[in-house]
Amino acid sequence: MPLQDDTSHHPIGVFDSGIGGLTVVAALQKHLPHENIIYIGDTARVPYGGKSQATVTRYSQEITTLLLAEKAKMIVIACNTASALALPTLTNFYPLPIHGVIEPGAFAAVKATRNGRIGVIGTRATITSQAYQETIYRFSPNVHVLSSACPLLVPLVEEGLFEDDITRRILERYLEPMLLEGIDTLVLGCTHYPLLKKLITHIIGPYVTLVDSAENCAMAVESLLAKNHLARHGTPSTDLEVLLTDTSEDFLHIAARALQIKITKIRISSLE
Repeated sequence: MPLQDDTSHHPIGVFDSGIGGLTVVAALQKHLPHENIIYIGDTARVPYGGKSQATVTRYSQEITTLLLAEKAKMIVIACNTASALALPTLTNFYPLPIHGVIEPGAFAAVKATRNGRIGVIGTRATITSQAYQETIYRFSPNVHVLSSACPLLVPLVEEGLFEDDITRRILERYLEPMLLEGIDTLVLGCTHYPLLKKLITHIIGPYVTLVDSAENCAMAVESLLAKNHLARHGTPSTDLEVLLTDTSEDFLHIAARALQIKITKIRISSLE
């Protein structure tokens, strides 16, 4: 059921376990320049990738409830782990459109591959959930999916080490087995990873297509807003409010500069 039209001016609510979901915010601002956005980074409990499904689902429900209190008109789960583990519960529990990042990324990968060999990198929880693999096979059952959990990458991104030599060496170690298996498409199955795009592109070379789940999620959200009559029209918006569950402003500003986004307001918001 579409929400009432008068909610169209309300913000899109976006959340992630930390700051990495700002990659989705940057893509949303690019594709939906008229929309106001409120972003919650659960910096007190980052990362989600090593936690159980029950814990990730509980955290996601707490964050979604907080976004509803901020009058969000829809929820974008800018976290692959939460999309994999909590999305079904959230969509059944809350009466507003909720969209994750996995299905758009999986669909884009199937469209991009030429040889049917797709690589997926993500957190341990995302990879273990098999969410990307199952979604890719649903779109194209004959492709071959190689996946790799990369638990060290989120902490490196959260430290702002986007182009550091230690990050490069760890990426090479994670990616080499997939490249040896002949993948021609690589899905960034964590919204932190686009901040490492420069390093990853250098390692995989020009013949492997990089699929950014953040970019594809933004295009899917655009369609969902139109379908539910929730798109905001009028003058372009510059309103981006960020709520953090713990202090992490130094890296927040580093990430914002890297993504070329402007934050209009920052708050620290306890979930208690």
